[in-house]
Amino acid sequence: MKRAPLIVLLSIAFFSCKKDPTVQKTQRFEILKDSLSHELTEIQRKGDIKGFGVAIVNEDTTLYAKGFGYSTIDPEQAYTKNTVQNIASVSKTLIGISLLKAQEMQKLNLEDPVNNYLPFEVFNPFHPEDAITIRQLATHTSSIQDGDLYGKKSYILENAKDTLRIKSIPSAEEFNAPESDLDMGRFLENFLSVEGEWYQQTSFLENKPGELYEYTNVGATLAAYIIEIATGSSYADFTKKHILAPLEMASSDWNTAELDTTHLTQLFTVDGKQIPSYKLITYPDGGLITSVDDKAKYLSEIIKGFSGNGKLLTEKSYKLFFTKFLSENNFEGERDTDRPFDDEYNSGLFIGHTPIGQVGHMGGDPGVSTFMFFDPNTKIGKLLFVNTDLDEKGADQFYTIWDKIGSYEKRMNKQTEN
Repeated sequence: MKRAPLIVLLSIAFFSCKKDPTVQKTQRFEILKDSLSHELTEIQRKGDIKGFGVAIVNEDTTLYAKGFGYSTIDPEQAYTKNTVQNIASVSKTLIGISLLKAQEMQKLNLEDPVNNYLPFEVFNPFHPEDAITIRQLATHTSSIQDGDLYGKKSYILENAKDTLRIKSIPSAEEFNAPESDLDMGRFLENFLSVEGEWYQQTSFLENKPGELYEYTNVGATLAAYIIEIATGSSYADFTKKHILAPLEMASSDWNTAELDTTHLTQLFTVDGKQIPSYKLITYPDGGLITSVDDKAKYLSEIIKGFSGNGKLLTEKSYKLFFTKFLSENNFEGERDTDRPFDDEYNSGLFIGHTPIGQVGHMGGDPGVSTFMFFDPNTKIGKLLFVNTDLDEKGADQFYTIWDKIGSYEKRMNKQTEN
C-alpha cells in the first residue's frame, strides 16, 4: 500500500533535481573538474615529470586543486593537493607583502637607503656616492647581481651523508655540506660588505643604482634582512604572523621541522634520481614550503588585493605592490616579448608583470619549477608546482599542463557565477 506513493515521490524529487538550475550548475562544474583531472592524468602518464600540483582560483575561492603523479617513489606515494614542497622564487612575493606591512607599521620606508638599517655598509663600488634604496631592492634595480657566487654559497645539504652522492647529480653538484650553514645576515655581509670574506666588485653592476633591471636573489634576501632589523622579528616569524596565519596557511612554513613531513615530496632529476634534501641560507628568496591547496589561499588574497579588497594590506599598499615601476630605460636593448609568462618584463614590489599582462611570479631550483599568475581582467589565477628538473622535453610537458589548466579556467569560473 505504501510502496507506490514512495516511488512516485522519489521520481518527482529526481526529476525536480534534474530541472533545478543550481543542481545542474553543480553537476556541470563536477563534470568540468573530472574532465580536467582526466586530461592532466594523461599528460602526467605520458611525460617525465614525476609529480605536480595545480590550482585554479578566483578572488573568492579555490575552484580546483589537485595533485598528479608521485611525491615519493620508494615508497610510492601520490602527489596530492596537500603535498608540500619548496616553491623557489615564487616565495619572493612574500617579501614584497612584508615590506609593505612593515611600512604600514612605520618600521621602515621603501625610499630609505638600505644603510639606514644595516649593521654593515652596502654600496656599489663603481658609484659609492649613490645610495641603494629598499625600493630598488624590491624592483631588482639596486645594481646588486648574483653572479656565480650565489649558487656556490647559498645551497646547503640537510644531511652530511649526501655529500658524496651529489657528485652524480649535476643540478646539485654545488650544494654545500651542512657545516657550511651560517646566519643569513652573515651571508649577506660576506657577500656585499667590503669587509666580507667573499666580497668582489663583480657582485655589482657598473651602472648606478636605479638604472638597470638585474634580477638578484641576494638583493631580495637583503630586503628580507632589513625587515628583520627594522621589526626586531625574524623574517620567518614576521611572515607567519602577518601572512601565513591570517590566511590560515597551516601547511606552509620556511622550515621542514615545523611541518608534517609525511606530506613532503621528494625532488627528482630528469632521469629519475632523487635529489638530496637541501635548504637555502637565503631562504626568503626561494625557500617557502607549501602546497598548491595552501598557496591557492594566498593567490586568492593577492587577487583580492589587486581589486582593492585584500585583508593583508591596505588598498594603498596593495596599489603600490602592483605598480609597474620599470620603463624601457631600465633594460639594455628591447624587452623580450616572445615569452608570455616572463615575469621580468616589468616589476612591482617583488611581483612581476608579463608581456601579455599576467601578474605573478615563476620559480626554479634543483628539482623545482613553479608558476603563480593571475589575469587582472578576469581575476582568475593559476598555480603549477613541479617536483622534477626540466629538460627540453620536461619544459614542453610543463607548458602543456599550464595551457591545459588555462583552457578550463574561464569555464570553471563561469560555473561559480550567479
